[in-house]
Amino acid sequence: MIYFDNSATTKPYKEVLDTFIQVNEHFYANPASIHEAGVEANELLDRARSQVAQILKTDDYSVLFTGGGTESNNFAIFGVTKANTHKGKHIITTEIEHASILESVKSLEKEGFEVDYLQVDENGVISLEELKKKIRKDTVFVSIMHVNNEIGSIQPIQEAGKIIHENSRATFHVDAVQSFGKLPIFFNGEAGPDIISISGHKIHGLKGSGIIAFRQKINILPYLLGGGQEFGLRSGTVAVPQAVALSKAARIAAEKIEETQAKYKKWHQDLIQFLSKFGEEVKILSTEFGAGHILSFSVKDLKGEILINALQQRGIIVSTSSACSSKQKKTSHVVTAMNVEKHYKDGVIRLSFGAFNTEVEINQFKIEFMKVMKELKGVNL
Repeated sequence: MIYFDNSATTKPYKEVLDTFIQVNEHFYANPASIHEAGVEANELLDRARSQVAQILKTDDYSVLFTGGGTESNNFAIFGVTKANTHKGKHIITTEIEHASILESVKSLEKEGFEVDYLQVDENGVISLEELKKKIRKDTVFVSIMHVNNEIGSIQPIQEAGKIIHENSRATFHVDAVQSFGKLPIFFNGEAGPDIISISGHKIHGLKGSGIIAFRQKINILPYLLGGGQEFGLRSGTVAVPQAVALSKAARIAAEKIEETQAKYKKWHQDLIQFLSKFGEEVKILSTEFGAGHILSFSVKDLKGEILINALQQRGIIVSTSSACSSKQKKTSHVVTAMNVEKHYKDGVIRLSFGAFNTEVEINQFKIEFMKVMKELKGVNL
């Protein structure tokens, strides 16, 4: 099997699995306990937190471990908005955010918050001018994803942060689930984000593990109430094995990021050139300026499910848009926001690369895709 669905989830590194097992076997005590075993578990947790903080360029107490990207996004938006209604009830986000953001702001709209959605161009990128026009003195929260999970478009995070901080008191949140470990993302003073969300299983870590990190101490309501763990913001016995395993995956990603970027970019450009040869039969939605690990395209008048099944029969796993919406029989909101022509909007396919993919697999995809195009569309290169 050739697996090109790494933006949905990744295969964990062996080192990450080994770390998880070892911590479960030898450091299984509750880190909140005062006995020696609990202290040892807590020391491991502190070390994992510190390692992540160093990567993100923030303080140890500004990193919290969560159950994943969706929880981190929900934590950020509900925690900040409800703690800061005295500043205002205006929210800005984009039309192409992950459902964990879009569904959250819809919920807040029902509670009296006002939401503005930034549009994107044909490349899936926001306009900084529109952001300038929509930012207000009563804007309390802005959420802009770094890399779109469906087409790989990269948003101008640093420039957006500068605009937000110069024109409002809003907290700037960045969903970095699809960018962390593949592109540089960290806290960079006033120009960057205030909050970053990360998911473990997107970087060859484990499902059920995530991070919400802060540039500095901010006013935010607790997400879970109880025993006061995670600095009183997320109560419940901390899953030390998941935290330590996530820290391991994050360190591996950080160490390999330059190599990873170069490899993915090469494959991305190679496949864009290859797919371009099919002319109007194939519309490439991802651009050369997007993230290297995500490549989306559509075959004219062909449903995505048909193409997925045809490739799967040849041992190649790809997906339609995002895993969160691929089972729903409707056009992706990202495709709609980009105004993709009707001949292409139902056939969007996403290839997403991971650490275990190889150049041989990229070449094999080309061979099999040409066979599929001949079989389904009668097209020969």
